[in-house]
Amino acid sequence: MANKKILFRGIKYLGWSLPLFFIGPVVIHSSFKNQNNPLYYVVLALGIIICLSAMLLLFRGVQTVVKSLFDHE
Repeated sequence: MANKKILFRGIKYLGWSLPLFFIGPVVIHSSFKNQNNPLYYVVLALGIIICLSAMLLLFRGVQTVVKSLFDHE
């Protein structure tokens, strides 16, 4: 049986990564549409950071779920 506390923590990571996978590309697309704006680079960097954090949370979530399923102590 899986360790439920660790499993729910992994599902929470996955739950937080899902909206970031949609928000990040929207922010990046918005920054490319407004290249004349002086905040172009700031918004682009923010979008890239959001996308990278979504990938990190997805990796941590999958890693935590697998750990809860296969790591028996």
